Amino acid sequence: MKNYSNKNIMKNYITIAVIAGLLIACSAPDKKAELEKLKKQKTELETKIAALQEEVSKTDTTKSKEKVIEVIAKPLTTQLFKTYIEVQGKIDADENVSLSSEMPGTVTKINVKVGDEVTKGQVLAETDARALAQSISDMQTTMDLANQLYDKQKTLWDQKIGTEVQYIQAKSQKESVEKKMASLQEQVRMTKIISPINGTVDGVNIKVGQAIMPGLGAISVINFSNLKVKADVAETYAARIKNGNEVLVLFPDTKDSIISKVHYASRGINALTRTFMVEILLDNSKEYHPNMVAKLRINDYQSPKPEITLPVKYIQRGTDENYVLVAENGVAVKKVIKTGHEYHGVLEVTEGLKEGDLLITDGYDLVNEGDKVIVKK
Repeated sequence: MKNYSNKNIMKNYITIAVIAGLLIACSAPDKKAELEKLKKQKTELETKIAALQEEVSKTDTTKSKEKVIEVIAKPLTTQLFKTYIEVQGKIDADENVSLSSEMPGTVTKINVKVGDEVTKGQVLAETDARALAQSISDMQTTMDLANQLYDKQKTLWDQKIGTEVQYIQAKSQKESVEKKMASLQEQVRMTKIISPINGTVDGVNIKVGQAIMPGLGAISVINFSNLKVKADVAETYAARIKNGNEVLVLFPDTKDSIISKVHYASRGINALTRTFMVEILLDNSKEYHPNMVAKLRINDYQSPKPEITLPVKYIQRGTDENYVLVAENGVAVKKVIKTGHEYHGVLEVTEGLKEGDLLITDGYDLVNEGDKVIVKK
């Protein structure tokens, strides 16, 4: 357009100059000389016009050239597509006990310290039982006498000597004393703090000479070999979480994680919270702490075979279709796709693409179907 305009303008100048010359020639006496002069000027102008046109044509960038857009594309690969349900839970121990004395008393002995390994039935601490010990000593004397009387009376009764009433009284006295002795021995047992499980002492909250009462937590014992993660999950997911589902367990405090499975998914729904409980067992290969926060990513879906997956941002929406642009032989090609599940901004593509297709990732918003493209290396 620019070349055409310059040419017309120059022609107009020539025409005007010629006309002006003719007018002057008509009024001048020497028309022939004037005509020759104008012809010479015309020749010079045409020579200049030709030179200018050639120069402009060499530097003109407006000539139509085919447009090529530079883009970045990546080859597509297939993989198993998984989705997860994310919930927060905490580490719990089935065998996590806080022990106290069963009777009021003053602590006289502490047999363990924090970190000690203990066994079921081991005495961890004791309170003052001197009064009971004296009562047992007195009762032992009474019981010995009652046993002797019973033995003698039984021997006589076996020989048919004496009355049955005497035998029954001796037997009753012996049994009564035995019951009293058993009661005193049970009270002595209640003055001791005894571990009901195998585990590790996690806390000692008493001191020798301290008065303690039943229900006051004195010593904590935890079995760290039997820990699990528990979490409450919204009932919406009840049909999607089953025993055996894969779980990624993240521990934010230790910046650690493990892969495990759902050990148990409760079938009952809590009427107040509308949740159900899931449990994941932990092994003893790492150090865990009861009540530590754990984040669970429970796998609730996995594609039956490896699929193409795409970030949602690369998918463009048509009137009634979804599509992406791929680079094929230097041209942007539109591929209509069908999608499945979505997770964290990534979609499962079930139809429309194949492994190895070059998805336009940078510049996809600048090209249209059919545009020439060149892929950056």
